[in-house]
Amino acid sequence: MRAFRITGVCVLLCLLIAPAWAADGGWASYGGDAGGQRYVAADEIAPDNVSKLTLAWKFRTGALEGKPENVLARTAFEVTPILAAGSLIFCTPYNEVIALDPATGDEKWRFDPHLPLTLRPANQYVCRGVAYWKDRSAPEGQACSERIFVATNHSRLIALDAHSGKVCNGFGSRITPGMVDAGPDRLLIWPGEFQITSPPVTVHNVVIVGSSISDNARTDAPSGVVRAFDARSGEPIWTFDPLDPNNQEPGLAKVGAANVWAPMSVDEERGLVFLPTSSASPDFYGGGRPGNNALADSVVAVDVESGQVVWSFQTVHHDVWDYDLPAQPTLATIMHDGKPEDVVIQATKTGFLFVLDRDTGKPVFGVEERKVPQSDVPGEKLSPTQPFPVKPPALIPQKLKKGGSWGVLAFDQLSCNRRLQHYRSEGLFTPPSLQGTILYPFNGGGANWGGLAFDPKRDIAVVNMNSMAHVVTLIPRDKVKGEKETHEGAEISPQTGAPYGMRRDLFMSPLGLPCTPPPWGYLIGVNMKTGEIAWRKPFGTVRDMTPLALPLEWGVPSFGGPLVTKTGLIFIGATMDNYLRAYSTETGDEIWKARLPAGGQATPMSYTWKGRQYVVIAAGGHARAGTKLGDYIMAYALPEKGKANK
Repeated sequence: MRAFRITGVCVLLCLLIAPAWAADGGWASYGGDAGGQRYVAADEIAPDNVSKLTLAWKFRTGALEGKPENVLARTAFEVTPILAAGSLIFCTPYNEVIALDPATGDEKWRFDPHLPLTLRPANQYVCRGVAYWKDRSAPEGQACSERIFVATNHSRLIALDAHSGKVCNGFGSRITPGMVDAGPDRLLIWPGEFQITSPPVTVHNVVIVGSSISDNARTDAPSGVVRAFDARSGEPIWTFDPLDPNNQEPGLAKVGAANVWAPMSVDEERGLVFLPTSSASPDFYGGGRPGNNALADSVVAVDVESGQVVWSFQTVHHDVWDYDLPAQPTLATIMHDGKPEDVVIQATKTGFLFVLDRDTGKPVFGVEERKVPQSDVPGEKLSPTQPFPVKPPALIPQKLKKGGSWGVLAFDQLSCNRRLQHYRSEGLFTPPSLQGTILYPFNGGGANWGGLAFDPKRDIAVVNMNSMAHVVTLIPRDKVKGEKETHEGAEISPQTGAPYGMRRDLFMSPLGLPCTPPPWGYLIGVNMKTGEIAWRKPFGTVRDMTPLALPLEWGVPSFGGPLVTKTGLIFIGATMDNYLRAYSTETGDEIWKARLPAGGQATPMSYTWKGRQYVVIAAGGHARAGTKLGDYIMAYALPEKGKANK
């Protein structure tokens, strides 16, 4: 009893004399936590004081200096930093890893993998984040007992000491200390056909990586194998191939992809990793891959120790629309039928949210198989039905009716409507055709890699979605070369090995504006108790998309995602205008914004350090989206009493 009293007194004294920063932390994984909720429990920044947020510090990486124009034209700064081992740690588009002081933004260490700049990566030079792992069997303070893993654009998995940035020599081989090859199983047509753009995940003593593969280059693309390695040694543990012919319909051994290019999520207690898979190759013709391609376009729950599939749920059957799963599956606990239920929430390019039981993959709100338009292209055989969630409803428009085009002027609208008459446009899942097909939403979403954030206090999921259209036209093989000559500058992909190539164009007016009605981007709150839309707002202005800098709130496309806070705030950049904004989680109303020095096509994060809460976003732009490039990490906080922000 006496020992208990002494211990109790010690605990009480420790609590009384503990510094104000005892609760430091808040963002240890790419998605905030391993399940990707992007939820911040800190309560310093709230709706009643967010208007006082100012720039606390900024850091410039220098990553763009000296880069040639052809490299900059393939660059996007999409990173979300993590707070780990006492540092704010992130990667540049060229896979340099940098650690900063969380309070000042001063550089602590830097690692440069000397990425080749001759890759011509199909999906740009991108590094969305890094992963942290702690070896619980190693003595405290031992080198590499805490590690940072980064996966690179040239398909290497690298282990670094989290405190010094030096490579972990015990990981990998003597020839390549500190790294392992996580590359493809087939020879590449060019070095950038296969890359890794999203962060690895770590669970138990395993580190797992996916891949990003060029779309539409060829039927026999590299396979989308997910690889797991021992986090200490780098030894391979297992591989998972979504197109393993032993688990699929006949014919799939000839195709590739179905890769996991988006971020993954982990449930450590269940020992599961959740994989959002993509479509099999090529994207827009499936005659060479009969059947539903069951593990493509699916949420797949895999055992982290064995690599065996526990369950899977397919969101698109026999995908010929490039409607792969673009976002991290979000692990949440929602109130359903009056009781808590552990779920996986998957945001999609089609504008749906699929809500699945975490143990079984069964839809929580139900899913209906509905008849969809069929293909008239010789050799193509589609699924007669596609899965439609009963709830939540579609979050964005999914059909452009004849005569339903938009234009800022009458002649503009007339031009769009005349073109629309010539295309197939029968709503969601209208298949690609030789005459041209309206894909609405386009392959940029709906949702994209920014995913969603979940507020467990309010049971609200927040997601930003795009609302634009593509025109996709299949081109007979013998006419592909001529199409390239007559449509110089258009996106024309060969789909080598298929009887058709593909041309893809944004459905735009003569004035260069979308033919689809605005908003072209939304921010949406979904009540996860009921499965209903709580609110939906146009997201962003056209200020940085027009020569006159008009702040028209028409909603614009966005790339990057939101975070939500315990106090009822949403922070998000992402839009084509260069702002970081704060919104009310309950109403979706904008209540604060800050101008960024470059495009904010990244997901912000938030942490607490020495009692002060920061909101941080990468402002570095996105070459393909056309936003201003930069190399900034921007940190915002409430002013300290008696001090000016840096």
